[in-house]
Amino acid sequence: MQPIPYDPHVHPYLAADEVVDHGHPLVRETADALWGATGDAYPYAEAAFEFVRDTIPHSADSGDPRVSWRASDVLRTRNGICHAKSHALVALLRARGIPAGFCYQRLTDDDGSNPAVHGLIALRLPGAAHWARQDPRGNRPGVDARFALDAERLAFPVRPELGEVDHPELYATPHPAVLAALRNSADRQELWRNLPTELPG
Repeated sequence: MQPIPYDPHVHPYLAADEVVDHGHPLVRETADALWGATGDAYPYAEAAFEFVRDTIPHSADSGDPRVSWRASDVLRTRNGICHAKSHALVALLRARGIPAGFCYQRLTDDDGSNPAVHGLIALRLPGAAHWARQDPRGNRPGVDARFALDAERLAFPVRPELGEVDHPELYATPHPAVLAALRNSADRQELWRNLPTELPG
């Protein structure tokens, strides 16, 4: 699916803010180390994706009750759910001048119950004509997300027959409903209760 930028200008997809704090020393240090091992935008983007996917466990997989949402905190604690990991990856990409933003899916269990909003990202490499979605959630049995620019290799291809949805919008900042849940939850159990089950308009 081709994401549709919510903002027509590229500058917001490079900006730093309280969530995507890519000026933070830890974000810069991590980005510099990854760049030093790669030296070019494409391998850097792939390395940043794999770093977030593989070295920051999804807290539902690890059992970590802590909630993180600021990119530098996600890198510091090596912990977060899909949304938090997306914040970290976007920060690492923007730290090296690669435009990136936030995308969402509505997912359910195999019987269509328990809907949830899942977070992922999209990036646009230099010279590319389109944005490409990537999902740094973290792999596990049955989940095999890969870095890909053409044919998507996402963690969860949607199943429309179960009411699952790929939201086409590409946001420069995290959706307010998602961010509010992350910021106002004391632990992961409370976060599950607070996260939206639908993406408000």
